Amino acid sequence: MYHYLFFILCLTSCATTPPTKQDNACAIFTEKKDWFLASLKVEKKYRLPISVQLAIMRQESSFRHNAKPPRYKLLGIPMWWRVSNAYGYAQVKDETWQWYIDKTGNWGADRDDYEDAVDFMGWYTTLSYKKLHISRWDTYNQYLAYHEGHTGYKRKTYNQKPWLKKVAHKVAHYARQYRGQLHGCRKRLKKYSHSWW
Repeated sequence: MYHYLFFILCLTSCATTPPTKQDNACAIFTEKKDWFLASLKVEKKYRLPISVQLAIMRQESSFRHNAKPPRYKLLGIPMWWRVSNAYGYAQVKDETWQWYIDKTGNWGADRDDYEDAVDFMGWYTTLSYKKLHISRWDTYNQYLAYHEGHTGYKRKTYNQKPWLKKVAHKVAHYARQYRGQLHGCRKRLKKYSHSWW
C-alpha cells in the first residue's frame, strides 16, 4: 500500500516539474511526452505554431505549473500581496481565465494544467489575430498583445515600456530557436507520442 502511494506521489511530482532543458524543444517534448500531444492539438485547433506556444510559456512561467508574479516590496521588504493575480503555466489573471472559460465552455480547465494553458494561448492569440490582425507566426507582436491585453495593444502602451519590447524580442528569439529545433525532430515526436498513447 505504501509503495503504491509513493509511486503515485512520484508520478505527480514528475508531472509538474519543469523540463530539464528549457532551451531545446526536442528535449522538452522527449521529457514531457504528453505536452507534445497537447501542443499539437492546439496547433491544429487554433493554428498557433508549437514554437510560439513554447516561447510564450517559457517567458511567462519558465514552464512552472504554479508560477506566480513577484510580491510587492515596501522599503525593500516583500509584502504579502503580489503584483497581480496571474497564475500558472500561462500566467493568466483570474478575470481573463474566467473570460476564457465563459467563452469556450471549458469549465474544468485549470491554469496549472499544461493542456489547458496551451489551449488558452491558442484561444487568446486567435482573438489577437481576429481583433488586431496579428499573424499567429508574429511572436513579437503576439507577445505584446498577450502582455498588454487587446486594449493596451491598440493604445500602444508598449511604447512606454522599452523593457517590454526587449522581452518581446527575446520571446521571438525563443520561437525561432524552437522552430528550427522542431524541424529536425517533429516526425520522431509524432511517432513517439502515438506509441506512448
